[in-house]
Amino acid sequence: MTGGALIVGASQAGVQLAVSLRQAGYRGPVTLVGAERHPPYQRPPLSKAFLTGKADAATLELRTTDFYRQHGIDLVTGERITGIELDEAGTGLARTAGGRTLPFDRLALTTGARTRRLEVPGAGLAGVLHLRELDEAERLRRRLTPGARVVVVGAGFIGLETAAAATALGAHACVVEAADRVMSRAVAPPISAFFQQAHLRRGVEVRLEAGVVELTGAHGRVTGVRLADGTVLPADTVVVGIGVVPRTALAEELGLACDGGVLVDACGRTSRPSVVAAGDCARAPHPTLPGQRVRLESVPSAIAQARAAGATLAGAPEANEEVPWFWSDQFDLKLQMAGLADGHDRYVLRGEPAAERFSVLYYREGALVAVHSVNAPADYLAGRAALARGASIPAELAADTGTSLKALVTPVAAVPAAQ
Repeated sequence: MTGGALIVGASQAGVQLAVSLRQAGYRGPVTLVGAERHPPYQRPPLSKAFLTGKADAATLELRTTDFYRQHGIDLVTGERITGIELDEAGTGLARTAGGRTLPFDRLALTTGARTRRLEVPGAGLAGVLHLRELDEAERLRRRLTPGARVVVVGAGFIGLETAAAATALGAHACVVEAADRVMSRAVAPPISAFFQQAHLRRGVEVRLEAGVVELTGAHGRVTGVRLADGTVLPADTVVVGIGVVPRTALAEELGLACDGGVLVDACGRTSRPSVVAAGDCARAPHPTLPGQRVRLESVPSAIAQARAAGATLAGAPEANEEVPWFWSDQFDLKLQMAGLADGHDRYVLRGEPAAERFSVLYYREGALVAVHSVNAPADYLAGRAALARGASIPAELAADTGTSLKALVTPVAAVPAAQ
């Protein structure tokens, strides 16, 4: 018997890759190894339903124990791969921190990402938390009690979702952001302005253009957040949500090309075609900007990449051509996004933000490249369907809420490449 397929990283991408291997007809052994003690679980609900008690560890599990057994997937949890030996044929041996050796003849990396740390004095105090793993979410949930003072550093999706959950539980949440608007890297100014005001209306304090220089403490526990202007915000808990860093150490040790992630092609192949990678650790070709790559942190992208990588590992390469899509739940607001707005030269506001129901459509040289919708699922679905078909929606007509976006979809030859 051969060593079979080894998947390093029991993430959403790792589970999907294992499933895709079986769906592609691969009959050899499949071993899925994860460093966390928990079986693979969904991460997005950690900052939403899990914090507010609407979900628990059991409901977050991606698959049951019976599923792994029935599909011949050997799930190994609580073991971190510390080294991999790989020969030219793509076979090799992996070693874990616990002393296990795992032979393989096919290798996949779905190692994900780790939270970016805040590099200021006091960052190691008790009560300073991150939100990436289930154990971290459990610790944070215990601290979100009525009257608790929570400072969230970072106004991205995770930061704002955490602030919303904390406020819903009766805590006082203050969001601190170094940029001049919330979610600035992901959305257009109208959406940033809307979510800032929506959070303020619901009781969240928001401080923009505010750099953190120190976390103050007493008796080893955090007590406050000192800003660059000298202001000290009182805090019982500090949640750091300033992004993630892809886990590429193993890939680099193997000599794989890495640049802001493990570089892969549309089929998931790394610079050593016998090794595939998928998920938050991978940086793949940009769907609409030729010659550029992008690392996408989302469940749908992880699944799509893993399907392609699994097919490749099974010997039937299949390019990932799915339109990227994302979502964020904050209070009673659902932000849905399809496509990538990178390189857009125009955006159109459709609807009225004051009504908490609107969309922003992004264009490049007249062609639709992305749609972001707030509590407007019909707009989102129409935009996503148009992008999937390579179609567009005329920018000059998109703002007319009297006509459905679906009725405005028109074919286009191609999305122009950004210069």
